[in-house]
Amino acid sequence: MKIIFMGTPDFSVPVLQALAAEHEIVAVYTQPPRPAGRGKADRPSPVHQAALALGLPVRHPARLKDPADQADFAVLNADVAVVVAYGLILPQPVLDAPRLGCLNIHASLLPRWRGAAPIHRAIMAGDSHTGICIMQMEAGLDTGPVLLRQETAIGPQETTAELHDRLSAMGAALIGQALARLPGLTPQPQPDEGVTYAAKIDKAEARIDFRQPAETVDRLIRGLSPFPGAWVQVGGERVKLLRSRVADGSGAPGQVLHGFTIACGTGAVEILTAQREGKRPMPAAEVLKGLTLPPQLA
Repeated sequence: MKIIFMGTPDFSVPVLQALAAEHEIVAVYTQPPRPAGRGKADRPSPVHQAALALGLPVRHPARLKDPADQADFAVLNADVAVVVAYGLILPQPVLDAPRLGCLNIHASLLPRWRGAAPIHRAIMAGDSHTGICIMQMEAGLDTGPVLLRQETAIGPQETTAELHDRLSAMGAALIGQALARLPGLTPQPQPDEGVTYAAKIDKAEARIDFRQPAETVDRLIRGLSPFPGAWVQVGGERVKLLRSRVADGSGAPGQVLHGFTIACGTGAVEILTAQREGKRPMPAAEVLKGLTLPPQLA
């Protein structure tokens, strides 16, 4: 098939690589380079870098509302566009341009967790399962009918980073199945019941409140790992907590019970991995060799 690929972050890269091995990618659309790193130099997106490595043509318009950009898209005469975490709303002329439309790979079991951060929100909410949906795109936010879906359990200690990588690989495999069966797949409209929205993660959510139950604190830590990273203040330093598990113990919320086990509103959490400012993530035991915890964490 002649495919237009549209994606931006790391999550999208395995999908691009899998499609490029089996199909003709006529163009890769991604977000424009953004300032990054200490020097704030413009850095191409992960998809941009992967496309260049594969020798694929890359386009990065700031928006797709310009009629000239829409005409450039249409003239590619693609069979289908595959969209994975692209980051721009697709206007109707773009949605209508490919012969078989635009297919989106979405990392949730729609209609649950429509929107920007479905992996984070599934873990933070304590969902037992999530999955991948291949959706026929329409003008609404993740409202289109579903062509294929695949479910997977969320591990009791799984972080967003780990689930992200699993779902990315699942998405690459499932879109391959969908393309092989097009146009014979029957789109299934999403039900009206069970709709939830995965709002973009706000960094203000990341400070840990140990007055919450241990299960809630644990899910926050795992759901925000590695980015933006749930954190606590230790002296004048912000320490990110990146991996945890619910533990036995009780005490005043924020009380350090032993090692890196901290009392919560009910129960306690044991911190397994943490990251000090300017340091790499390390096992909790290594962090504690250079960091003295106060009796109480706020």
